[in-house]
Amino acid sequence: NEYKSYLRMGSSNKYLRNLANVSRLMDSQNKKNKGWILSPTDGPPHTQIADSTLVLDDKNDEPANHTSSDDDLVTINVSGTEFVTTYTCLNRYPNTLLGSEEQRRRYFSPKLNAYFFNRHRPCFDSILHFYQTGKEAPPLNVDPDVYAKEKEFFGLKREREEKNKIITNEEELAGSCIRHTRAKIHQFLQDPRSSQPAAFWHGLDIFFICISICFLIVESEPRFVEQFTSKKAKYFYVLFSINCIIMGFFTFDFIIRLLTWPSPIDFWKNFFNVLDILSIMPFYVGLLANGVGNAQLEEDMNTVSNKQHYVVLRVCRIFRIVRIFKFVRHSRDLLIIMKAVSNAKRELVLLVLLLFIFVITFGSIMYYIESGSNKDFDSIMKSCWWVIVTITTVGYGDMYPSSVGGKFFGAFVLTLGIVFLALPMTIIVSKFSFVYEREKM
Repeated sequence: NEYKSYLRMGSSNKYLRNLANVSRLMDSQNKKNKGWILSPTDGPPHTQIADSTLVLDDKNDEPANHTSSDDDLVTINVSGTEFVTTYTCLNRYPNTLLGSEEQRRRYFSPKLNAYFFNRHRPCFDSILHFYQTGKEAPPLNVDPDVYAKEKEFFGLKREREEKNKIITNEEELAGSCIRHTRAKIHQFLQDPRSSQPAAFWHGLDIFFICISICFLIVESEPRFVEQFTSKKAKYFYVLFSINCIIMGFFTFDFIIRLLTWPSPIDFWKNFFNVLDILSIMPFYVGLLANGVGNAQLEEDMNTVSNKQHYVVLRVCRIFRIVRIFKFVRHSRDLLIIMKAVSNAKRELVLLVLLLFIFVITFGSIMYYIESGSNKDFDSIMKSCWWVIVTITTVGYGDMYPSSVGGKFFGAFVLTLGIVFLALPMTIIVSKFSFVYEREKM
């Protein structure tokens, strides 16, 4: 319209007159609601268009003559979140919605200059992962029915069906059945919402974890130590049998997970699988160290004559504590918190680095101030301990500066330490809140 006003005012500028004529042509084509086509022959004789011809589709404004180049990037907007990939990656699966240019062009938004889908955002991470790797990675903490509907919408089920049609030979059919069974068992163990038996299995796992932790706490009480350590005690064999049942359940669950996991290498990369092996290992190491038939890990360490066995059992005893972390697998909120902490690892490293610099610097200064008059500050290591206790506002009172200079410097360290810790903490809390809310959505 601005260019038309220039023309009405009698502007003799040829460039402005050309643009005004192009604007008129666009108006006339838009009224027909059929898209528009510009070519060097359209419009008045003096209208000049660029060398390339622009053609827009009659259903939407995506370029109809666009061909997916291997180097072209494509932006996909899913409910406000943008994902960027390549056309080559999408075209690997032509039977799917995103892999078919004819199907996906219906969702192109010229306003966003991207393909827009008002769909489930967490599920699309897994959808895009399939296009990139060819492997399915179901999202955590998402209803399987929701994920199944998203797969159906994007045509991943059709892609799977096309692949299944290729399987004709009996051996391949048998292998497909085995893979299907493994996938079902894997889903059974991973998702308690997949079925009622799966929910019962996960509930049983939580129950045994609680019993195991209770054993760990109660056996440290002096009045109950004999029941766990002495074979002459009244309830020794009862407690030992219960412990064997619990460890047997954990072992069976671990083995089934290992056999049904999609990739053995990925199995050991999973944090919770490592926790599983660490939680059951002490029991079997204790049996081997003390003799299978008359001992268990909970046996009193004072009865072990071999010092090497004593050290091994003490180390294994510490590893039993990791059983409590098995609770995290069954809690969606705890999983979200762990993921939020993982995403804030750069800020956490920054916090540790600042703390390290602060402690070493001011611990050394305090050592040289107090070393002559205060026996508590007889090394830099002890001075660093005092700095840590001071800046975290714990203040054990086990050591403190006695000189005037040391007291003034101590007040300075305390004040500056609060500021030093507050700076990175604000960044960590802000990022943690953002990630936590996003994952909950």
